[in-house]
Amino acid sequence: MTRISIINGRLVDPANGIDKTLDLHLGQGVVQGLGPTPKGHTPDRTIDARGLIVCPGLVDLSAHLREPGAEHKATIASETAAAAAAGITTLCCSPETDPVVDTPAVVELIRRKAKHSGRCMVLPVGALTRGLYGEELAEMAALKAAGCQVVSNGSHPLKSTLVQRRALEYAGTYGLTVFLRAEDSALRDGGCAHEGPVSVRLGLAGIPEAAETVAVARDIALCEQTSVHVHFRGLSTAKAVRMLERARKDRVAVSADVAAHQLFLTELDVDGFDSRCHLDPPLRNLADRDGLRAGVAKGTIGAICSDHQPHEPDAKEAPFPATASGMSGLETLLPLALRLVDEGVMALPQAIARVTCGPAHVLGMPIGRLSLGARADVCVFDPEAHWILDPQALRSRGHNTPFAGWELRGRVRYSLFEGRLVHEA
Repeated sequence: MTRISIINGRLVDPANGIDKTLDLHLGQGVVQGLGPTPKGHTPDRTIDARGLIVCPGLVDLSAHLREPGAEHKATIASETAAAAAAGITTLCCSPETDPVVDTPAVVELIRRKAKHSGRCMVLPVGALTRGLYGEELAEMAALKAAGCQVVSNGSHPLKSTLVQRRALEYAGTYGLTVFLRAEDSALRDGGCAHEGPVSVRLGLAGIPEAAETVAVARDIALCEQTSVHVHFRGLSTAKAVRMLERARKDRVAVSADVAAHQLFLTELDVDGFDSRCHLDPPLRNLADRDGLRAGVAKGTIGAICSDHQPHEPDAKEAPFPATASGMSGLETLLPLALRLVDEGVMALPQAIARVTCGPAHVLGMPIGRLSLGARADVCVFDPEAHWILDPQALRSRGHNTPFAGWELRGRVRYSLFEGRLVHEA
């Protein structure tokens, strides 16, 4: 394997409390040294990172890669290439594929294709129930043996609270973390936008705040009952954050993430029936956005994810309720985290922690850090590079983004996965 030294960069590694100019030396796929060149380390390549920031490779807890089953939207090869260009070296892919990730065969298919691409580590999220129908439990023991660290029912509801309890108990037997989308499907009642002044004015069916908070209360109670690690995927309301904070103070084994776009956009962006802002969960009001920001800053929400959902152009060209929900988010994850720094929400080390060691902690994996002997996953970016987001320039096949035309800060110059250079700009 190539030995690489990254010199003169500002190394920010929140997991180890490092934020200073420090050289980084990689070899044999791992971190071999920090600071002075280790004895016997003769680099095959030296990268001068003067003026750049060197940090652990980003860890994304939610990305839809679309393969297998929806290759007209994206493929594992195309989206892992986009992830590498975005500094993401580990990502969790949704079980919502066709076929669903509910058998070891599908897990193996995804892992094999990701390995062939070789751009980043893809962690398939196993299905909580067979076919994601919410009725029969999936064979979680077999999924765990096939390499799944996490199980989830994605955005699909479970048939009953009893099924959810049994699913959590089964997952706990095998030490699996359960990703839950906190939503009461009956209260959602076919809505497509946040229930508030904007949805009323536009005549769109609304999704009330209670659809999330009722589910959070139920899920916290079941988590406490079963003692299983429950992770809330994509919170969207300030009240849910307060409920999570209370549960964590009571030492309930719950954690949460938020999609990066929820920290900037609100229901007002839906105005004009902008289908690029048809997202799930929906964009809430300004108070919710600020509550989510406060939760991220305090660490109540420990991870920011892309919630990447690439679509073909036709999927967004219909009346708002009929369009597909979701946006392409891999390549805006880091710039939006840096924008939180610019807007005074948190300091740079905190922002980097939310996209590296924070999500790594949720997974219980020794990634998202640059400790000696750790896997050599590294992101090197220019914090002063400003650029205008042109959807057509995205490497992802999905060009569906509400941030088109925004001026963003931060360009990834190098991405290294397992000590190999997988992106260079």
